[in-house]
Amino acid sequence: MKKSFIFLLLLLSMLINVSVAENAYSESTIQLTTKEGIGNFIADSKGMALYYFTKDSPGVSVCVEGCLEKWPIFYAEKIVVGAGLKAKDFNTITRENGKKQTTFKGYPLYYFFKDKNPGDTFGQGVNNVWYVIDPKTFKPEVKAKK
Repeated sequence: MKKSFIFLLLLLSMLINVSVAENAYSESTIQLTTKEGIGNFIADSKGMALYYFTKDSPGVSVCVEGCLEKWPIFYAEKIVVGAGLKAKDFNTITRENGKKQTTFKGYPLYYFFKDKNPGDTFGQGVNNVWYVIDPKTFKPEVKAKK
């Protein structure tokens, strides 16, 4: 009986640890980062740059299939913002495939596959449609739909 009780306690402890780890993983801090030549931009809790796509519109992502291989979506269940940012600017959309994506002022946020280290901004200006976001000057270029 004592061994069963100890086993049950160990199992319960492991389940609690997994639950805590999952909750910690799902929480993310968005921070304001600065880089010479780029200026201020938003990044995730690890310092990885977040981008917007000028072909998107508020609440709608047009980056699908092959696009997502180079521009993976950013999603955090709970957003905790750092200094210089406003929580109300961040929200969540549900993409057509049912996956969730975090937005800034309605615009879906992405990573760039070539950014490997905190502070990398290799996606800045790619094809003149991918950009990091400076929250103070953010005025997205909304393209007319054809």
